[in-house]
Amino acid sequence: MFDDALASNRLIGMIQPNPGQEQAAVPDLYPTGCAGRIVQFSETEDGRYLVTLLGVARFDASSEVESMRGYRRVIPNWDTFRQDLDGGGNAEIDRDRLTTALRGYFEHRGIKADWDAIERTDDAQLVTTMAMLCPFDPTEKQALLVANDPVDRAETMIALMEMALHPTDGTDNARH
Repeated sequence: MFDDALASNRLIGMIQPNPGQEQAAVPDLYPTGCAGRIVQFSETEDGRYLVTLLGVARFDASSEVESMRGYRRVIPNWDTFRQDLDGGGNAEIDRDRLTTALRGYFEHRGIKADWDAIERTDDAQLVTTMAMLCPFDPTEKQALLVANDPVDRAETMIALMEMALHPTDGTDNARH
């Protein structure tokens, strides 16, 4: 797949398997994936590639076509995510709430962060970077992937982090 991508437009599309499908011979896939352009790579001594992709746009898999050389292929439908191609600009997110959630989440997970760099990063880039770097599970990452825009993605991320911080000691601490 990598060699074929290098020989053409350097694009690779990635779609996660549905939960519970990871070990299936041909797993069912989520309907939405992301295309990335190969911007850098190196080959290891054992023949593997270390690849850097630059995200291009999300897509819905409208249909799957015959497998080629051992990898799956889909026909992408870009319509739902056309806004990905315009760069998005800077989103107006609830920065204080996001930063508070990040601090709590990072502390809870034992993650060290460069808070000066985080403060200097514009909102849309911060949300995109944190969506990639935070150790969310595949289902949570999928929820972030399909969020409409950086504001929706930030709200989803905040909710995920706040839920991760909620005590799970078996007690019923719901409040009304």
